[in-house]
Order: sequence, then structure tokens, then C-alpha cells
Amino acid sequence: MGNLNSKFDLSGKVAVITGSSQGIGKSIARGLAENGAKVVVSSRKKEAVDKVALEFKTNGLEAIGLPCHIGDPEQRQSLIAKTIEAYGRIDILVNNAAINPYYGPLEGSDEAIFDKIMDVNVKAPWMLSNLALPHMKEKGAGSIINISSVEGLRPGFGLGLYSATKSALIMLTKHQAKEWGRYGIRAKVLCPGLIKTKFSQGLWTNEKLVSDFTKSLPLGRIAAPDEMAGMVMLLASDAGSYMTGGVYVADGGYMVSG
Repeated sequence: MGNLNSKFDLSGKVAVITGSSQGIGKSIARGLAENGAKVVVSSRKKEAVDKVALEFKTNGLEAIGLPCHIGDPEQRQSLIAKTIEAYGRIDILVNNAAINPYYGPLEGSDEAIFDKIMDVNVKAPWMLSNLALPHMKEKGAGSIINISSVEGLRPGFGLGLYSATKSALIMLTKHQAKEWGRYGIRAKVLCPGLIKTKFSQGLWTNEKLVSDFTKSLPLGRIAAPDEMAGMVMLLASDAGSYMTGGVYVADGGYMVSG
């Protein structure tokens, strides 16, 4: 059976994390690197990913920065190709990057916004996973972790299009798990609640909204980005070797409140 603690060890594994120059993505990348993985820090801007990779390296972690706008097909291909060029393998893919360019009622948006949000939040994780698939199949193992949201499970207000994409990502993950399990590839989805990041700044800087929201939460507070990293470290490692197709919520009790 071996030492259970050693099952969290990611030494020799290579992890690609999209949207990882800040917020949840950066915390996830750091957590995976601290557990021994070689991490590829990726987001749109070269300066941002280089800065984080340097910070990690200064702290004795293995990392490189590869800029990628995940809505661009050529940049997606380049991200996977350059990861293979640098490290020779991909064991873990965390599809974390997402956008939410619109807040308001469903009928208040337009087709261009719909297409953009679907492209980045659903199509890009699908395509990136497909690009990583041959490299994972070759090793007979791999872990895909898609970052969705509780908004993909329970409708709120003003986030209808975003919620629809996050729901679609949940079903995409389940299909990945069902179809790719035969290759030793596991696919899971994490649904965070409200996290104090730049992405959700419009929500958590609204004092009345936060006050009303936290009063209804069993844990009574919003989360820090680091509080998502532990779950991903489990899902990425052999400690979670029998976990596939699951939807895991880290929301302070939002799904059981009110």
C-alpha cells in the first residue's frame, strides 16, 4: 500500500495551468509546484507569466511561463507544443482561465458577447484537453481538472451567460471522464464559490452584497484563492487515483444555504 502521504507527491509530473498569473490559477500552480510538479504558468501576457515563473523559481520551485490567449487556436497549439518541447510530457492540465464580460439580464446581452464567453469558457478547455490527450494517452495516465463555478450548479442573478458556460463545462468534464477513462485519464471539475480575486472584484467590493451573502453562508465568509489549491492538489495526484467524473464544490456551504 505504501505511504499515503507519498501519493500526493507530484515529482516528475508536468502541469499546465491556464489563467495562472494571478488569483486561483496562481495558487493552484504554486500548490502543484510545492508538491513537486514542474509547472507551466500561462495567461495572456508574457510579462505576467514570466514574473510568476521567476517568483516560483526564486522559491526553489520548477516553473516556466508560456503566454497563451486560450481563445486563439494557434496559441493553444503553441502552449501544448512548447510544454512538450520544454518538459517532454504533460501529466496534468488545469483549465482555469475564464472570462465574464457581461453582468445583467439574459436579454440584455448580444451575440458577440455570447460567442466570446462560450469560446473562452467552453470551447477552449475542450480544445486544450483534446490537444493534451495524445500526450496523456502515450503515458497511459493523466489528470484533467476543469475549474467551473457554483454558478454552473445554481442560478444566481446577472450571471446567466457565465452560468450557462460553467454548466456546459461540467457536462464536458463528465464526458471526458467517461470517454477517456480507458486510457488512464481522469477528468474532474471543481466548482468554487465566491473567492476574493481580481476576477470577482465587482462582487466582493460591493459591501452590502458581501454582507448579505456572507450572512447566508454556513462558514460566514468569502474565500481566499489559496483555499482552492488543496482540492486541485488532491485531484491531480495519485491520492485521488479513483476520482473521475466528479463535481467537487468548495463554496463555504453556498449550495446548502438559503
